[in-house]
Amino acid sequence: MASSSSSSSNFPCAACKFLRRKCMPYCIFAPYFPPEEPQKFFNVHKIFGASNVCKLINEVAPHQRQDAINSLAYEAQERLKDPVYGCVGAISVLQRQVMRLQRELDAIRADLIRYTAGSCNEMPTTVGRSRFDHNTGNFYYPNSQWNSEPYGDNGGSDGGSL
Repeated sequence: MASSSSSSSNFPCAACKFLRRKCMPYCIFAPYFPPEEPQKFFNVHKIFGASNVCKLINEVAPHQRQDAINSLAYEAQERLKDPVYGCVGAISVLQRQVMRLQRELDAIRADLIRYTAGSCNEMPTTVGRSRFDHNTGNFYYPNSQWNSEPYGDNGGSDGGSL
């Protein structure tokens, strides 16, 4: 039967290796900080401290521990990247991006409603902030990365046409 600790394979978990102590079979850190991921423990230890992480693991229900450790690891990684805002900064950037895309989607829907309500003979040359090329049947978007071919020149993409 395999033990949850890495001490059975004679390799200490990342936490015990970093803390320079023997990894016992009942090591609280071993299931969450395998020896292959030393940076994960280093980041968590640097931001939260080993003692606080140990307390948190013991206070969380066993079925929620992996999620709690993954959350701590992500928070620590983002805090090291951005000491002021941490993961809140990343969340704010994503929220602003979602709001911008939602406004653009609303504008495109409004243009499509006007198109379907108006004459069906001609597609408008602008849809939201994108531009429609009647010759190629492609939409060109204001964000240049949306216009690039994701599969290169060998096909696999319809060039952004709808």
